[in-house]
Order: sequence, then C-alpha cells, then structure tokens
Amino acid sequence: LCLLQASRLEDLRVKLENEGLVNISYVVVNHQGPYSQRKFHLLKESVSDYITVYQQDEQQADVWTTLNGSKDDFLIYDRCGRLVYHLGLPYSFLSFQYVEESIKIAYCENKCGNCSYTEPDIDDVCENITKSADEKLAEIEPKPTGQHSHQHNLRRHRHHH
Repeated sequence: LCLLQASRLEDLRVKLENEGLVNISYVVVNHQGPYSQRKFHLLKESVSDYITVYQQDEQQADVWTTLNGSKDDFLIYDRCGRLVYHLGLPYSFLSFQYVEESIKIAYCENKCGNCSYTEPDIDDVCENITKSADEKLAEIEPKPTGQHSHQHNLRRHRHHH
C-alpha cells in the first residue's frame, strides 16, 4: 500500500465511521522488501492509530502469498472472519468506489450467511446508507424525455435478516 493509498484509507475510515459504520478493523500489511521496510515509519504516519500497520518480518512467510493475493489487494472480511471480497488492481484503487461499496456490503448484508456478531442497531445504519445511495442514484438517473422512454430502477436492494 503506497503512502497515498494509506492516507485515502484513513479518509475512507473516517467517512464510514461518520456514516455509522463502526467497529471495523483496518489493517495495512507492509511489504517485506528492504525499501518498504525503510518507509515503514512514513506509512504509519499516513494513518491514524485506528489503522494497524503490520510490518512483515523478512524471515516469515509472505502474508500476501499465504492469502493468495498481491501487495495492493484489499481483502474484506465480515464480522465472523469470512472473506467476503478480494479486490485487486485496478479495483483496489481508493479513488474508485469498489472498496467502499465492498465494505458497506460486508457490513450490511449477510453475503456469507448469518453471523452471530451482528450489531443490534445495524438495520438503522444500513437503511440510512441505502437511502443515501438511492438519493445519489436519483440525482444521476436520466429523466424520461418522450413517451417511449423507459425509466430504469437503479436502486440497490439490501436484505436484512
């Protein structure tokens, strides 16, 4: 994770927390190479104390190899520790919405089945997120111009269990 990505991750963490998505653990895994190890302190300074920056030891098995991923990937797990999304480049660039949307889906939907660690007030938070997304889509949704135009429903449906 480069320094720019790290600072964007911090921005995303704050944004999601302000939207009510709390108790999310963020971990940045620094590459094992000597260059990355020398830049470790800069990486740590790019994020707040709410994001853990993990420095791999040169002698240990590479975390990314163990996880079948690459150094720029995002792995998003649900509350029960089940892998919900594995995003690689270019989908892992935080200038796009893929990581944010994946976190929201992992947080709000039971994509991998029921989880005993679901927060009791999650429905209100997720309903607000869905409503906000629907309002954004309504702003960009094209308006019918003639009698043969069809308005498409772009709403995302969230399922609460």
